[in-house]
Amino acid sequence: MAPVGADLPPPDRGSAPEAQYILTLSCANRPGIVAAVSTYLFESRCNILDANQYDDRETGRFFMRVVVNPVGEGVALDALKEGFAALAGRFAMEWSLRSRFERRRVLLLASKSDHCLADLVYRWRIGEIPMDIAGIVSNHSRETYAHLDLDGIPFHHLPVTRQTKMEQEARIWQIVQESRAELVVLARYMQVLSDGLAAKLAGRCINIHHSFLPGFKGAKPYHQAFERGVKLIGATAHYVTSDLDEGPIIEQDVERVSHHATPEDLVRKGRDIERRVLARAIAWHLEDRVLMNGKRTVVFAD
Repeated sequence: MAPVGADLPPPDRGSAPEAQYILTLSCANRPGIVAAVSTYLFESRCNILDANQYDDRETGRFFMRVVVNPVGEGVALDALKEGFAALAGRFAMEWSLRSRFERRRVLLLASKSDHCLADLVYRWRIGEIPMDIAGIVSNHSRETYAHLDLDGIPFHHLPVTRQTKMEQEARIWQIVQESRAELVVLARYMQVLSDGLAAKLAGRCINIHHSFLPGFKGAKPYHQAFERGVKLIGATAHYVTSDLDEGPIIEQDVERVSHHATPEDLVRKGRDIERRVLARAIAWHLEDRVLMNGKRTVVFAD
């Protein structure tokens, strides 16, 4: 077995791209924010490639995402951060500034249903989602996924019972720290995280719920949907909180079904929706397109 957090070679992308940086920020809205940010970037010799902003009039919060590239030599990321910190302090901003091409480390948690896990590993191998898989944690043995190509990815079999839940979660947290995982993904991991672990992973743990939240929470949501005779089924990707299936929603999708559909049909269709919804949510998170807005999110998607 590979060591925890083993560095895996990224997919070949050819020649190195030019430097680009992503700036995200949120703060109380007031006049002059955009002018101050754009002036700072101009004076720091940065060219704006893409910019999105949103003014939430209900909360009075302002959100912004800007992609820039340095013009000329000597525009260092650390220097940009140091200079921007003063401006951010003036507006009491929550902000982040990082390289657009920094590959972040992602830990995947899965249970017996492996369709989301298989999809994410495939997208990673072809370079569609720019991440490094820090490892896979499952409460099922490696043999459960013998049909998947997991070669080179650290695998951790952590069985769990009601009596061993706290010990198992302590080990998960240890793996998160040792592997330097910045994001944890519950890829159909069918165990409810404790309040303690959910709190430790606040804002960096994404779950795929196999239903269109806020309806049909908990176990067997497709069977619940069948009993109600729904005409639309869907899936929801959201951040994990201590409130079961109530974290801030990142992405959702639906498909139409008819009265002919059986529970098995809903499960089959649902698997396809779950895969694409989870993949989009992870990609948007890694691209700094998702900003927290209380119990909601602001998503600057393409």
